[in-house]
Amino acid sequence: MSRCSIKIAALLGVLAISASGAWAQDQTLWKFNNLSRIGGQAPKVEGAPQLVDSPVGKAVQFNGADTALFFSSRPLVGAKTFTIEAIFRPEGGAFEQRWMHIAETDPKTGLDANPGGTSDPNPRFMFEVRVKDGQWYLDAFVNSAAGSKALIDPKKLHPVDQWYAVAQSYDGKTYRSYVNGVLENEAEVAFTPHGAGHMMVGVRINHVNWFNGSVAQARFTTHALKPEEFLKVPK
Repeated sequence: MSRCSIKIAALLGVLAISASGAWAQDQTLWKFNNLSRIGGQAPKVEGAPQLVDSPVGKAVQFNGADTALFFSSRPLVGAKTFTIEAIFRPEGGAFEQRWMHIAETDPKTGLDANPGGTSDPNPRFMFEVRVKDGQWYLDAFVNSAAGSKALIDPKKLHPVDQWYAVAQSYDGKTYRSYVNGVLENEAEVAFTPHGAGHMMVGVRINHVNWFNGSVAQARFTTHALKPEEFLKVPK
């Protein structure tokens, strides 16, 4: 191989490493296939969640009463745009269930949320479901210093006890929610990047509205993905 060829090969190798490093920083996949280390963190386990099978491997099952996972740090700090995805299985239960809460900690109070209720000023991302008569519909919510928006439509129903891929995204102007890659709701909203905080899966971070169901994966990306790029439930 000539010296020129060697230099080109070396340059291509550096570019490949740089690209993979940038992508690694841009997107993280969390696999809920154990209870000891998820998303590079050791979660605080509340109650006794169980490991169950899913189409993408093991998943964590929550009982809708006293099981949850608390994470000492959170994704998407400082992100101006984002996509949040999950592969999950709603399994009936109470009408209101808040199953993923990504909160910014208030630097003045040290709190991630008001001690009670579901209304607080903290910037946050939420995934929620509403369950009724064996069906559920999605509630995606964003709040920041610039504004807030809930994307929810009670008419867009799905059967419980099935696996779904859900997503919420923001491209700098429009906030969108999806179920299995299909757009459900969208609205324009102003957004200010979040600061550091914590994350809870299985219940709202102040222990309101427990989730009855399972979570297999979550993925966090610092830009708005296209639907064809989303996580999918294998058929």
